[in-house]
Amino acid sequence: MVLPYCIHLLFISWFLSAHMLAIAQRSTYIVHMDKTLMPNVFADHHHWHSSTIDSIKASVPSSVDRFHSAPKLVYSYDNVLHGFSAVLSQDELAALKNLPGFISAYKDRTVEPHTTHTSDFLKLNPSSGLWPASGLGQDVIIGVFDSGIWPESVSFQDDGMPEIPKRWKGICKPGTQFNTSMCNKKLIGANYFNKGILANDPTVNISMNSARDTDGHGTHVASIAAGNFAKARGVAPRARLAVYKFSFKEGTFTSDLIAAMDQAVADGVDMMSISFGSRFVPMYEDAISIASFGAMMKGVLVSASAGNRGPDTGTLKNGSPWILCVASGHTDRTFAGTLTLGNGLKIRGWSLLPARVIVMDSTVIYNKTLSNCDSGELLSQVPDPECTIIICDESWDFSDQMLTVSRARLKAAIFISEDPGVFRSASFPNPGVVINKTEGKQVISYVQNSVAPTASITFQETYLDAKPAPVVAASSARGPSRSYLGIAKPDILAPGVLILAAYPPNVFATSIGTNIELSSDYILESGTSMAAPHAAGIAAMLKAAHPEWSPSAIRSAMMTTADPLDNTGKPIIDSDINREATPLAMGSGHVNPNRALDPGLVYDATPQDYLNLLCSMNFTEEQFKTIARSSANHNCSDPSADLNYPSFIALYSNEGNYTWLEQKFRRTVTNVGQGAATYKAKIKAPKNSKVSVSPQTLVYKNKNEKQSYTLTIRYIGPNWNYGLITWVEENGNHTVRSPIVISPIIDHW
Repeated sequence: MVLPYCIHLLFISWFLSAHMLAIAQRSTYIVHMDKTLMPNVFADHHHWHSSTIDSIKASVPSSVDRFHSAPKLVYSYDNVLHGFSAVLSQDELAALKNLPGFISAYKDRTVEPHTTHTSDFLKLNPSSGLWPASGLGQDVIIGVFDSGIWPESVSFQDDGMPEIPKRWKGICKPGTQFNTSMCNKKLIGANYFNKGILANDPTVNISMNSARDTDGHGTHVASIAAGNFAKARGVAPRARLAVYKFSFKEGTFTSDLIAAMDQAVADGVDMMSISFGSRFVPMYEDAISIASFGAMMKGVLVSASAGNRGPDTGTLKNGSPWILCVASGHTDRTFAGTLTLGNGLKIRGWSLLPARVIVMDSTVIYNKTLSNCDSGELLSQVPDPECTIIICDESWDFSDQMLTVSRARLKAAIFISEDPGVFRSASFPNPGVVINKTEGKQVISYVQNSVAPTASITFQETYLDAKPAPVVAASSARGPSRSYLGIAKPDILAPGVLILAAYPPNVFATSIGTNIELSSDYILESGTSMAAPHAAGIAAMLKAAHPEWSPSAIRSAMMTTADPLDNTGKPIIDSDINREATPLAMGSGHVNPNRALDPGLVYDATPQDYLNLLCSMNFTEEQFKTIARSSANHNCSDPSADLNYPSFIALYSNEGNYTWLEQKFRRTVTNVGQGAATYKAKIKAPKNSKVSVSPQTLVYKNKNEKQSYTLTIRYIGPNWNYGLITWVEENGNHTVRSPIVISPIIDHW
């Protein structure tokens, strides 16, 4: 058989590259040594290791020839293991194996910067800030409510975990392919609830009648919140996990979710993470809202996803005042493929091809008739498709284009697209790269002006320099919350796009071409489902560092210290409109864990404050009791819609002549700093409004002291407008920032 010319060149290139690598390439190895065999002549282990490297230089003649630099000692270990890491060639490694004391060696492996890189993006580090202050979340118990868990994942191993807290009352419930031994000091509880499914259909057969995950979603979010040190560690790697499965292949019912949350409070969880939501229903019929209210009354904070129905306004879910509602954003990590044109121009495109392939010196074609890439019949007429790269413009849906290119068996494609949805999808089954319109014009110009245009593409490249970042995901649902318009939602923005986390290895993860399905222990997924467990993990660590803080105080600390700016120093943008994101898209900003550890001031709220809010909502007695459980035991003599919340929203009717309106808010802020402090108000008023604050200075003499102020907004419709109030500490480092939203009331919400 005669190979196509481009494949023949690829084979020759690969052979030469492999040959040169075998001759010249060095690798870093982790080397284990037997310290008992260290000769007495050495003063310590470091001298022994250095001498070992020196002896290799002497025994391997090629150690310093033109293909090799000298072998190099990288680290010398003597505590967690005894041995060293060193840069060695194959010949030097062979010589090392013959030396006294050698035990074993293996290549240094890449370790993902974790929860996919988000711990680095969130600036969590072991030497300062929230991680060490909270002991990495040690002994805080996070309840995860989802599709279960894959207990064998290394993310849920209990290496380095101390004994389970004695206050824990939960169980590890056995079931199908799941026994009690699968729980440990990390995964301390696993329970499942499906009576609601069976009640709906008594004939249904629950195929996985246990806490085992056959969907993948639950495993993914659990490892984000608190996965142990592994390829993709969690935000709070020393927190405990209690898993409550209520979502099954056979159905997902709110009755099961309520039962799961009810049991979790009895078991003793400190934090809840929920990545589910309902289509709009009134608050008194919303199971998550109702159960979260009960959890809050017991001191448990619920972190829940905002939903993925953005970018339209009013699409947000889980917007009840007592829930930490989390929006989704992009991080600074880019998955790339490099496109190199025949004229030498290199373009870094976006690609998530899950295969190690190289497209070398292949013909590139651009044809306006074919550029839609929407017709398999037309693409099948391309000459020599297995050696051809086609250019697809964005006149057709990207996923449909990808499928059509795959079916036509073209070698690769260059997709010209700026659709934000493309960059959230983890599906990329065919060789190709996505480039923007400006780059697309350069590529098309090259093809149209060349006699024989060619290009090469390399894949599986990762970069940590994307700018701007964070960016609000277009799919992230937007506020205001239709369940209650009186509180601006969402509360916070957290990483939620292409998040790497654990996954069941027997569940479909991604594909190559049209008929090859792949599985993996870790996969990338996007959505507010991924953002909520990030926030839950951070909240858990704040609880560990400040066990006296209430759920409201924790949420306040996260909101008032959030970052409104991206890594270019400019306001965070909304990827849908490529303009500054509003509080109804990102809440107070992107969560900053280390600043939240020491917020200066917090807006706290007691259970009675939330009851006073319920009393103001004009509910019937039945509706009120549905949420609060009883009206007889609650005092509604002081109803108040003005909850002590770290944000402000002023509402006006779309009807009328838009004369000046006025709304007042009263807030109380508690000093959680170290002692005496003075704060001054800094106001950025929304357009078409005037904002005043009284008093303009808050003076604290002691820690835990409370001070109150009144914020007055005079405004006129008909536009959406946004501003902020920031309390700035004099001669200190604290700034306490709260967004101000002016919003119309839209009846059809």
